[in-house]
This record gives sequence, structure tokens and C-alpha cells, in this order.
Amino acid sequence: MTEGQAGKRAAQLRAELEAHNRSYYVLDSPSIPDYEYDALMRELSGLEEAFPALQRHDSPTQRVGGEALSGFSQVRHAVPLESLSDVFSPEELFSFDARVDGASTGGYVVEPKIDGLSVSLEYEDGAFVRGATRGDGAVGEDVTENLKTIRSLPLRLEGSRGRLIVRGEVYMPRRAFEEQNRERELSGLPLMANPRNAAAGSMRQLDPKITASRRLSVIVFNIQLCDEKSFVTHAETLDYLSSKGFQVPPYTLCKNISAAMKCIEELGEGRERFPYDIDGAVVKIDSLAARAALGSTSKAPRWAAAYKYPPEKKPSVVREITVSVGRTGVLTPKAVIDPVRLAGTTVTNVTLHNIDFIREKDIRVGDTIIVRKAGEIIPEALEVDFSKRPEGAEPFVMPETCPACGSKVMRDDEAAVRCTGAECPAQLARNLRHFASRDAMDIEGLGAALSEALVESGLIRSPADLYFLNKDDLMQLERMGERSTENLIAAAEKSKQAGLSRLLFAFGIRNIGQKASRQLAIRFRKLDRLFSAAEEELLALPDFGETMAKSLLSWLSSDQGRHMIERLKSAGVCMDCLEEAPASGGAFEGMTVVLTGTLPSFSRAEASKLIEARGGKVSSSVSKKTSMVLAGEDAGSKLTKARELGVRIITEEEFMKLIDMEGSL
Repeated sequence: MTEGQAGKRAAQLRAELEAHNRSYYVLDSPSIPDYEYDALMRELSGLEEAFPALQRHDSPTQRVGGEALSGFSQVRHAVPLESLSDVFSPEELFSFDARVDGASTGGYVVEPKIDGLSVSLEYEDGAFVRGATRGDGAVGEDVTENLKTIRSLPLRLEGSRGRLIVRGEVYMPRRAFEEQNRERELSGLPLMANPRNAAAGSMRQLDPKITASRRLSVIVFNIQLCDEKSFVTHAETLDYLSSKGFQVPPYTLCKNISAAMKCIEELGEGRERFPYDIDGAVVKIDSLAARAALGSTSKAPRWAAAYKYPPEKKPSVVREITVSVGRTGVLTPKAVIDPVRLAGTTVTNVTLHNIDFIREKDIRVGDTIIVRKAGEIIPEALEVDFSKRPEGAEPFVMPETCPACGSKVMRDDEAAVRCTGAECPAQLARNLRHFASRDAMDIEGLGAALSEALVESGLIRSPADLYFLNKDDLMQLERMGERSTENLIAAAEKSKQAGLSRLLFAFGIRNIGQKASRQLAIRFRKLDRLFSAAEEELLALPDFGETMAKSLLSWLSSDQGRHMIERLKSAGVCMDCLEEAPASGGAFEGMTVVLTGTLPSFSRAEASKLIEARGGKVSSSVSKKTSMVLAGEDAGSKLTKARELGVRIITEEEFMKLIDMEGSL
């Protein structure tokens, strides 16, 4: 293929991909299957790689995220991004109407108020050139590279000329939020609190690839500046933006404030139909001339108001208290209540968090409780109406065994009650993901999505089943081709020799992390020897506490734990320690080393392993007994304390000399 032919094909592919992006992300109407979209994207990437001259900053291939940034530069907004005045009742809304003093004769526009992160987007001759957060309204942060990863944002506006600046709201769709939290739970990461915070945090990632993985979207609701044409009404601007490929909010034209109030109420009742969270409705004068005449205060425009929906509270009766098991093994109680309408949805279940929450509120079956749902937050129980408590209502007691697998449960230090089952079906996808993770058995290709698919298909009932999968099993799963199947089987086969330290960590035993797993592997050398280990032997290990010892022994003695180990043995997984014991006479012999900050050349786990292999011990805190502190970039309080105590501090460069034995202590 010549460069000219490649250029024509690349242009065709860009147009097709952007059209598919608009269908999927703006119109919510997918036009082709995912695998066909991916094939087009791979073809375009291949052409741009083969012919570098074809690479463009507005190509769909740029949405995957470029190089990580060192920080965000500031941007002064050409047109200030003002905030809105809030109103909280019909009376306040009618007062707003009175203040505009007849300027609303052209009517109002009512839009849902999306709960996200406000941004400005700047285009020059149709090309997206800059994007910034609102900041203080006058100055924001340049997040152009992160915004490019959002597929609902057009990178080029065909046929446009001059300068165009628009204002929008970056949000995380509820479906994406749920998927992100599901993946984070499987990977053992903290869950995101809510879609609004998730969107804001994602936009401030220094690595655009992380932002790209969050599947954000953006909705545009205002023109800040437009060289190309002028407009008479706000409704005209929204129609124009939609014609240019932007996602815009649904809007309603209302002839007066009474009609606007009715529209606001209807939006609140039907908010569940939107793919994003809304925390209110925005009321704007439609006439742009009237807006200009009214102007703004020092903080907000006089021609618009944000109607905030108040948190609704309603009574309901608790019919049952059930307990579910989460992917991390935590048992969570919830109240099954009489249906009640809150924040536009019908609520039948209310989270009760944990046993301490139930005891504090003294919630019992038969009680009338006050339920609240603020915005799109999970419904919560605020209090009990004790005057309506039925006779004989008994306090709730958490089960002693797991509802999903029958294993014993135990309470940890976080007020959570957890299942101890090694093969609990409720935890299986999470346990499988952890088992295959890089620091555990390191089975490349087994990510969160495939872990879930394996569990949902019934092919896996224990992490040990991974080693009994064949090509035909895997090929029946969606998106598993011949090459990816063969690679996964090969990675699983290779992991059989990962060693005892990794295997122990892969089990996911509560309170047994990488460091403890390595200590156990070095001390006992074979898994079978751990079965006869006494608690006193375990407590003799450095930094090995009573809670850790009890967790380990309980797991090893459980029926599910023993069954998994026997399955792994029959699959040929090595149960011996393949790692060397710490060397005697090494560079760190007899030393206690603390790591702090970020090391450019090593992960924390890699540096720890190098120290331990040379006779040293790695500690998490600085004390008078600390021999040395290895300080990387952005070192914090540990470095300060080391200086105060006079502990020796070394840089990564000095550390590398020591591990190469080129320096002396």
C-alpha cells in the first residue's frame, strides 16, 4: 500500500470511527458490535504506525491516552465560567422570577443539572485545541489530554471555522461507575464513592491512560464564544451544538415560571431515566438579548438559577433483614421494606452497613424506619419510629456461617464480618482475579472481565480450576480468540512454577500479605510443613502477629482451603519454595531498612525483595532501631523522622551501588 492509498483509507477509517463514537456515546444507539469497532481501530493504528506522516492529533487513536503528565498548567478562561445561584423551593423559584422583572417574556429553558465536573472546551477552525476545568471560574487547569480520551467529545467539528468555546460537564455514566467499582472490587482496590467524585478524580489523573480507562462522557450546555454565527435564543445554541456532534442535555421550553416549576417536578420524578446523576434542574431565560441586559452579579448570572432537589425522607416498614456476601467476603445486612417512592425511584431495599450500625439504630424486623435518598445515593435508614414498634420484635443477630457457602465467619478490626471460605462462590471472581495478579501467580491475560466471564459461565468454581481449562472451554467465551486462549493456557502452565511465596499470597488469606508470605516460604520451604506448624512457631517470625497466625491456621484447616490445595497439587502446581533464602553476609546483613517515596527504577516490592535477599529486613516505620532509610521522590514524614533520629538516608543511586556490591557500608 502506498502512502497515498494509506492516507485515503485512514481518512475513511477516522470518519467511520467518529460516526460510531457519536452513535454509541452521544445518541446511545450502537451502530456496530464492539469487536468490529476494535478491528477498525486496530487497522487505523496500524496505518498510522506504518506511515507516521498520517498521524493527527485529532485521530480517534489518540483517545487511548498519551504519555503521563508531570502536572497541570493553568489556563485563564477567555469567558469566565460562572456558578449558578441555588434555589431550594417553589417559593424561592418564584422569587427568582420576580427579580428578573419581566425579562422572561420569551420564556424559560429547563434542563437537568448534571452532577459532574464543569469544563470549558475550545475549538479553532473545527479542531479541538484546549480544555480546562472550571477552577475558580477565572482560571482553571489544562486537562486537554485527558479530555481527548472521552469518546463523546468530538475532536473535530466538520465545516466549522473561527473560534468556538463551549461549556460542559464531564460525568461518569452510572453504568460505567458500576462497572468501574466491580472491576476495582475484583482487583482489591478501594471503591469509588459516587459518580461525581469518580469523574472529578478521573479528570485529574496525570496519566491520560488511566482517564481513558474510566469511560467518562461529557455533555455540553452552553456556548461561551462563537465566531461562526450569532444566535437569538439559548434553545438555538443547543440545537446548533447538537448538529455539530456534541451531546447536549434534553431541554424543555416553558412559557412562564409556573410551567418551569411543573417541568422541574417532572424531571425530579423521572430522573432514573437519565444515564447520569442529576442533583437538580437548571432554569435559564431563553432570550440571549434579555440575558445580556440582566448581566451578572460578582458571582453568578442574574438570568439563571439551579433548583436543587431536597433529600426526600419517608417512613416504611422493615419486613425482613437479609444478609448478602460481597466479593471481598464481607457480610452486609440490608432491610427489605415496603415499597416507597424516593428521588424518582421505587425503593424496596435499604442498606444497613454492618452489625454495629444495626445495634446503634436498634433496627428490628417490623419496625417503621425513616428512609432517605439524597440525589442518587444508596437509600439509607435514618432512624426508627419506636412509637410504632410491634410487640415481640427481636434484636437482629448476624449469622455465624456464610449464607453463600456455609463457612465460618469472623469479625475483623473494621467492624466487618467476613466469610473465611477459600472457595466461597460469592467471592470467586474477586479471589480468581487476585490469584492471577502480578504479585501472586502472575497469569498474564486474566483480567477482571475474563475473571467474571469464567465465573458466570460456570467453568470456574475455584481458582484451582484454572489449571484444568482447555482450549474448547475458553473459546466459547466472548472475545476469546485462538491466540488469546493459547496465551492464557501457556501463562497458567508457566505459573505452576511461581513458588511457595507467590502461592501463599495468591490464596488471599486475610492479613497475610506479600511480606508475610515470603517469610513463611523461607522459614518452612514446603507447604505441607505449614499444616503442622504451631502458633508459637509462626509468632516467632519477625512482625508476625497473633491475628495473622490465627488467620493462616484457620484457612489451612478449613475444608475449602484443603480442597483447593489438593486440586492445585493434582494440577501440578509446585508447593515447594523455589526462592533463595536471604543471603548471609549480604550488603544489608542484619539491617532494618525503611522505604519511603517513589523509586524511579524499582517498585516497592522489588526493592524489598533485593534487600531481603541480601540479608536485610524491611520495616514500615522509622525508629531508633532503623539502620537505613531508602528515600525516593516525594518522600514524606518517614524521611523527616529519619533526619530527626539521625538515621542514615540513601538515594536510589546509592542503593543500586550497594546491591551491585560496588560500594561499601
